[in-house]
Amino acid sequence: MKVVAVENFADSGFSADLIGWQKVHGRHALPWQNTRDAYRIWLSEIMLQQTQVSAVLGYYARFLARFPTLRDLAAAPVEEVMAQWSGLGYYTRARNLHKCAQRVVAEYDGVFPSDPVLLAELPGIGRSTAAAIAAFSSGRRAAIMDGNVKRVFARVFGIDTYPGEKKTEEAMWRRAEALLPEEGIESYTQGLMDMGATLCTRSSPSCERCPMQVRCVAFNTGRTKDLPVRKPKKTTPEKHAVMLAIVDKGQVLLEQRPPTGIWGGLLSLPELDGHVATEDDEAPAEDHDAMSLAVSRFGEMESYQRLSTVTHVFTHYKLHIAPYRVTLTRLLPLAAQSNHVWLDAAHIADAALPAPIKKLLLELLGDSRDAQQRMF
Repeated sequence: MKVVAVENFADSGFSADLIGWQKVHGRHALPWQNTRDAYRIWLSEIMLQQTQVSAVLGYYARFLARFPTLRDLAAAPVEEVMAQWSGLGYYTRARNLHKCAQRVVAEYDGVFPSDPVLLAELPGIGRSTAAAIAAFSSGRRAAIMDGNVKRVFARVFGIDTYPGEKKTEEAMWRRAEALLPEEGIESYTQGLMDMGATLCTRSSPSCERCPMQVRCVAFNTGRTKDLPVRKPKKTTPEKHAVMLAIVDKGQVLLEQRPPTGIWGGLLSLPELDGHVATEDDEAPAEDHDAMSLAVSRFGEMESYQRLSTVTHVFTHYKLHIAPYRVTLTRLLPLAAQSNHVWLDAAHIADAALPAPIKKLLLELLGDSRDAQQRMF
């Protein structure tokens, strides 16, 4: 087995320059900075996974207002956690957040361990996030490796293979470990994040202000636009679903989704299986029986109307939703074991709904206390 010496990647000047730049030009006023509170740091790191700072700020403040401590979060019903997360996306993060809080309370008496190895074993954290939490909460020397770091490394060190490829990523991790400074780990770690987010951006990087300009291979060889190497393009899969907005007397019928899969654990609209709608205003006549049968569990259908298609882009595919507004002439009581619930239209804005479904319903039914009066 060939061993690659981490010393090949050592560069004390890189770390020193980065720390010096961050102390002067980096971000210092974000709400989760200037604290050693592992709970707040952990919460911010989970929210920032695959999500920009601007999108996280409001959710972070509201989440802390509702769950000010780790024990508050651990003791809360998962439905409340999902409701607070609704709209932020990647909902597995919210479920793991709740599980992680309960684990830390049960196994560590409510105090996050400072060892990044132990942190990485907790739900939803992983190696890079564990390193960031350990660095910011206790000053531990540990390497991070997120999209920003990969982009900085690829450009500065001229890495011309796709960062998502296993061999390249492993080499980047070795480099990250070798570059760790002996002191100033907090500024160094924050500097990597800040540089990737504010200077070495995906498009239009600010190379003229970058402290790495002299040593940056991409800048000095005119390959800034080419690095990091992009993932080989694949055709984006497209999926289709028909969803039913069944309304009755100021309420809409919602379905609790399974705990795994897309929008796991959230409320959503019931789906009509085995049917792919077109862009027509109405469903084909032969689908009337299928629609009536699907609705019959909840009541007697009076009419249905085809609404505009909603397209939502996930990481790996596009989902095209064909929504139908359905009205009833007679309502049947829900079975005790049913995973369906009737929700007042005025409560839609605060419900644990996927962002595209919430937007659809707010446009359809309104977002105010008098929404019930405007429905009919």
